[in-house]
Amino acid sequence: MTLLLSSEQIAAAPKVLLHDHNDGGLRPQSVIEMAQESGYTKLPFMEAGRLGKWFVEACSEGTLELYLETFEHTISLMQTAEQIIRVGRECAIDLARSGVVYAEVRGAPELFTRKGLTIDQVIEYTVEGYKQGMAEAKNEGRTIRVEGLLCAMRQNHLGFEIAEKVVKYKGKGIVGFDIAGPEMGFPPTDHIKAFNYLRENGAHYTIHAGEAAPVESISLAVRECKTERIGHGIRLIDDITFTPGEAKFGSLAQEIFDKQIALEMAPTSNVQTGGAASYETHPIGIMKELGFNVTINTDNRLMSDTSMIREMTEIATAFSWELQDLQDVTENAINSAFISADEIKDILENQIRPGYEKLGA
Repeated sequence: MTLLLSSEQIAAAPKVLLHDHNDGGLRPQSVIEMAQESGYTKLPFMEAGRLGKWFVEACSEGTLELYLETFEHTISLMQTAEQIIRVGRECAIDLARSGVVYAEVRGAPELFTRKGLTIDQVIEYTVEGYKQGMAEAKNEGRTIRVEGLLCAMRQNHLGFEIAEKVVKYKGKGIVGFDIAGPEMGFPPTDHIKAFNYLRENGAHYTIHAGEAAPVESISLAVRECKTERIGHGIRLIDDITFTPGEAKFGSLAQEIFDKQIALEMAPTSNVQTGGAASYETHPIGIMKELGFNVTINTDNRLMSDTSMIREMTEIATAFSWELQDLQDVTENAINSAFISADEIKDILENQIRPGYEKLGA
């Protein structure tokens, strides 16, 4: 396929990011500096270029389980107030520099309590980091809004407690909930109490489903857990039958299509974990064409050596997308954000549409 857009157009295009993990987005140089400051000696390399390459290679073994093993390094370096604030600050700055105007960044606070921080402290330091990063981005002439999603690790038993924190910090830098971690063997229904509580309290949530597990995982997330969005959801393609000139939806695909449930797809990550064989065969192309509510995301910027610029470039190249296609998935994302309708309208009408009009869409 051919890239029909210029690199300048893609870089300047306003972007919305719904699926990005804060512990998967550290700068390689920051990892090294924090390791030196804290006495952490387990990094494989102490040079940023080599370390960054190692993360990508280690995450490209073809399974989600091996991909997740690399997080032990980043999690170990997010155990103090200073570290957590730094990661949040740099996250907001880096996203703004890639043209992101709105982002929901997720993290599992239970992972960052090894040195005595409480879950509340982790949340508050994370939000403080985003605030500092947004302010620094503004000083650079870039406007970005970063909100937090709180994850519960699906293999653990803190789902309800984390859901309570989402409600507690709603409107204070936190806009929703998620479950993350190994998908196989840990169905979303394990956390059904948390999802029910969130709905009862008017809180939003998304669920990782159909990334590594079969389409049945998506069915549980949608039909039993009533999710508003689906993290990845690439296996939904298995509920669509393709014949020459026709695509027939199974009942689950039809339901997700009818409800326009957003699919938080992360192409580079999906290729790394074996969920897609290549960018050219990633489900996002055909599913956008069919009218599903697809969005483009980074997942873990360190582990994939990626940014929203790269993700958009790879997919625009794979499917010969034009500027309007990028605007379509960007509008899909902002319209699926966990903020109020008025806030969505403001970002859409004052940042996204004018930005694309300026580029010629």
